[in-house]
Amino acid sequence: MDKNQTEVVREFFLSGFSQTSSIEAGLFVLFLFFYVSTWVGNVLIMVTVASDKYLNSSPMYFLLGNLSFLDLCYSTVTTPKLLADFLNHEKLISYDQCIVQLFFLHFIGAAEMFLLTVMAYDRYVAICHPLHYTTVMSRGLCCVLVAASWIGGFVHSTVQTILTICLPFCGPNQVNNFFCDVPPVIKLACADTFVTELLMVSNSGLISTISFVVLISSYTTILVKIRSKEGRRKALSTCASHLMVVTLFFGPCIFIYARPFSTFSVDKMVSVLYNVITPMLNPFIYTLRNKEVKSAMQKLWVKIITF
Repeated sequence: MDKNQTEVVREFFLSGFSQTSSIEAGLFVLFLFFYVSTWVGNVLIMVTVASDKYLNSSPMYFLLGNLSFLDLCYSTVTTPKLLADFLNHEKLISYDQCIVQLFFLHFIGAAEMFLLTVMAYDRYVAICHPLHYTTVMSRGLCCVLVAASWIGGFVHSTVQTILTICLPFCGPNQVNNFFCDVPPVIKLACADTFVTELLMVSNSGLISTISFVVLISSYTTILVKIRSKEGRRKALSTCASHLMVVTLFFGPCIFIYARPFSTFSVDKMVSVLYNVITPMLNPFIYTLRNKEVKSAMQKLWVKIITF
């Protein structure tokens, strides 16, 4: 291959899950159900928070509404393309579309990591400093923290994307996943990617790991500071939903990004977990254990019926 031909690859083939049409038809129905459930659950959370005066004025639920919006955006980056590919024999994506998908995947994903960290801080203030909660977690501060999460995600994604587009792609074009992500894409580069991989792992892997450690530390601090058994029980009940979401989201991200970009057979399944399943489960995790949200949803349902 001529070294000057560094822009030969203008499209990639996504490996997907199967080449058997009957299996792909079944997977299409399954993933369509996941995607519709993601939309219904997260839109319901956003509408409920926006329509209820108490929830709308609460910092915790303001942040929850923003999390639901991020979950919608995050699943929409990859799932519609996946659904379309289930119906196509050739799973093609252009180079430009691949880079755009990669950018928004990391943009929204990193913003969600930072937002989950903000939500952990919110729970820490609410439980450990309840008398100062409304003063500390003012709406102005919440808006600043949400904006900071988006800005942090943008900066992170910009770095990842620049490192990717600086690589030459002139050889194989089979992406070993159902979407474009940094690890499988840069393995196709016609250059030594050791330094690039190291920089990307230091970026994505470090953000995932540090955010997860900070989150777990904050929840541990909450439980340590509360002396009474009843208080700890209530705190654990309050934080349990957050811990479930954190584990479901950060566990797969750390597995994928906090290691050298070698390929494992379970990578696709792990990718499904944090790209498709977690955004769908978040609304159910938060509502099933939350009496206030369930009560607000019931009121909203009554209003809709009696309208």
